[in-house]
Amino acid sequence: VAELTREKVSELHARKAKTPSAANNWLRMMHLLMQHAISMGLRTDDPTLGVKPFKIRSAGFNIWSQAQIEQYRDTHALGTRARLALELLYNSMQRRSDVVRMGRQHVRSGTLSLKQQKTGALIEIPLLPDAVAAIDAYPNEHMTFLVTADGSPFTAAGFGGWFRTMCDAAGIPKGYSAHGLRKAGATRLAEAGCTDHEIMSWGGWESLKEVQRYTKAANRKRMAQSAVAKLSEAK
Repeated sequence: VAELTREKVSELHARKAKTPSAANNWLRMMHLLMQHAISMGLRTDDPTLGVKPFKIRSAGFNIWSQAQIEQYRDTHALGTRARLALELLYNSMQRRSDVVRMGRQHVRSGTLSLKQQKTGALIEIPLLPDAVAAIDAYPNEHMTFLVTADGSPFTAAGFGGWFRTMCDAAGIPKGYSAHGLRKAGATRLAEAGCTDHEIMSWGGWESLKEVQRYTKAANRKRMAQSAVAKLSEAK
């Protein structure tokens, strides 16, 4: 730790170039270690400074298609916990950390009111018919809509692993997660013509930047369809 140089950090980071995400995680952990070393008096400088992380181009979590959502529904019928999980994720457009906390205490006159765990923002959204049907069909004596098999609360990570198992049972490919349903819900609203601010309010996003990805894609789709119609009329 005391003798580590920037050149050596850069070399070790470069060795992991084939797995850039892992390389960047390693660099971040090394930075924390060096900061700790400085606080202990083992170093006076941080050799990780100036070593740039690899740029990673990624669209993030895969967005579920409507066909995949229907495929999941065909496997997991109303009345099952797996179906309830999908309907809450898709129709509420909330993160899994918030979905596992949702319960009857958050519903008033058909409106779901919940303070987001990540942002602290209060979201107040209507419970859509598919979500209501799933809630009503699932026998549950607990206040919280989703609990484990033994009735305990889900952790966000535990829920994610369990939901992946449900996706596997439905034949949903790897890479399509609970968060992908949040994005699918936003895409649905965008394709229905909802504004950026309407989608932002529903999902509880703090920035328009993420929301505009969905509206821009939806606008391109609508413009392409309009172009096809005009082309047909011109023939």
